[in-house]
Amino acid sequence: MPLISPMAIDMHTHAFPDDIAHKAIPTLEKVGRIKAKLNGTVAALLDSMERSGVKRSVLCSIATRPEQFAPILQWSKTIRSDRIEPFPSLHPRDPQLLEHLELLHAEGFKGVKMHSYYQDYFFDDPQLFPLYERMSELGLILVIHAGYDIAFPRIRKADPWRIVEVCRRFPGLKLIATHLGGWDEWSEVRSLLAGKPIYMEISFALDFLDHHQVKEIMLAHPAEYLLFGTDSPWTDQATTLKQLAALKLPDPLFTRIISTNARCLLGD
Repeated sequence: MPLISPMAIDMHTHAFPDDIAHKAIPTLEKVGRIKAKLNGTVAALLDSMERSGVKRSVLCSIATRPEQFAPILQWSKTIRSDRIEPFPSLHPRDPQLLEHLELLHAEGFKGVKMHSYYQDYFFDDPQLFPLYERMSELGLILVIHAGYDIAFPRIRKADPWRIVEVCRRFPGLKLIATHLGGWDEWSEVRSLLAGKPIYMEISFALDFLDHHQVKEIMLAHPAEYLLFGTDSPWTDQATTLKQLAALKLPDPLFTRIISTNARCLLGD
């Protein structure tokens, strides 16, 4: 089993302002019928990082309403550090969508998080094509929830087919498809997405797939497009690292997944 590196980069975590976390976590636990591993604060995330050997975490926010852009931006600016890399959120129905994208770029943020279920949109909606085009031009990273979501009805909003089609139209888009390319749509990930130059991170997949299925998808995908992610606080960072190590992937691939690919993507 490879030695887990203290240089690991978690490309998919969540936290909330301290005065919101104590309300947000119980609400999300109830909606998703899942128990959080942390209390949802940045301090708890940093403590988890210390315990698990994670050097840096990308902290993804989700704006459920357009007017949440400004407070998320301001909070993201206050928590940004060499350990925490915030990805603020854009809402697809924001009337100032492109202007806000430009503002995020001007403020030095490296990426954006969007979620088709919590924001109620389809990933391949043509109205979002100008956003994807401009993100491609600016070199900003787009992290999306990929596949189904445990808290919502099974409507296909960001499935592997839509992901492949958007990336075909916008080949310069730095897209990260979370949950190993599409949560609980992994047969389509294997047939449609695996092998294409589209980033996939592994969060919330290793608990649901056996080792053979995970390795089959990973080994069929370009090594430079695989990323470590946990979706903390919904899974434990240390546990996910151990699960990844237990796959017994080749050491160079393991290192790429936990750190090298993320450093290249983030421009470190």
